Amino acid sequence: MARGGRLGLALGLLLALVLALRAKPTVRKERVVRPDSELGERPPEDNQSFQYDHEAFLGKEDSKTFDQLSPDESKERLGKIVDRIDSDGDGLVTTEELKVWIKRVQKRYIYDNVAKVWKDYDRDKDEKISWEEYKQATYGYYLGNPAEFQDSSDHHTFKKMLPRDERRFKASDLDGDLTATREEFTAFLHPEEFEHMKEIVVLETLEDIDKNGDGFVDQDEYIADMFSHEDNGPEPDWVLSEREQFNDFRDLNKDGKLDKDEIRHWILPQDYDHAQAEARHLVYESDKNKDEMLTKEEILDNWNMFVGSQATNYGEDLTKNHDEL
Repeated sequence: MARGGRLGLALGLLLALVLALRAKPTVRKERVVRPDSELGERPPEDNQSFQYDHEAFLGKEDSKTFDQLSPDESKERLGKIVDRIDSDGDGLVTTEELKVWIKRVQKRYIYDNVAKVWKDYDRDKDEKISWEEYKQATYGYYLGNPAEFQDSSDHHTFKKMLPRDERRFKASDLDGDLTATREEFTAFLHPEEFEHMKEIVVLETLEDIDKNGDGFVDQDEYIADMFSHEDNGPEPDWVLSEREQFNDFRDLNKDGKLDKDEIRHWILPQDYDHAQAEARHLVYESDKNKDEMLTKEEILDNWNMFVGSQATNYGEDLTKNHDEL
């Protein structure tokens, strides 16, 4: 079997396994999407240590390695970071630019994930991934050998997932050329992190849970997505609590089922924007002339709040053409 065929089969079987696990969960499943999940509430005791600021600005893991740098080295690398944050190159960092930076740092793991799999799909090495490239890498073996899947459960899985992937790919393809840039492919693999993909997240959630195909999620379907009665025993207390949650908080119009709007309200809550709050905090604490923007000098003068005497291997990447961020 050719390498591409093996890769397609392996990816396909993995996809089938994930779908199978999704279809019959035996433990509680978390459906709620929380972007910037690593960035929680600022602890009240952090006012002096700046640890929260460092983790928000650099990322939790990267902030830990800054201890190896001297103050001068920290400020030098911070200066390079500032140049990247200043997206329009006007020499001023706005609250919005800081917020965008913090959100991207908190989401760095998804860009790292895309970087790891990129070469598996970009077969012609043109720094773009076409729908055909993705389809052949993922479903090529199935499409080329349909007889092998005809009598297996994988046949239904592939038949269902191929058009679903194509629909998601087209939604992520903002310019409609059926070719994904790195950013578009990131939106395809991680739709929950992109505003223009939220409707796809809602639709796919509905399709996953709506077993009777009526276009809604009733209470039994809602519970079945989280818990399976394998031994026909009593429901755990948390399941009973979830039934109450469904009635009291999920089913907003009290018709006994969830429509798309109610699913959206459930899985995409409009939570407090921690990145926005942190960006405003950093500007307020560093803005000496109170023009609500920061110069590089103002940031470097308050370098200890941004990075302290801590560093990041991320800083080493700043001199490179780092496409992931």
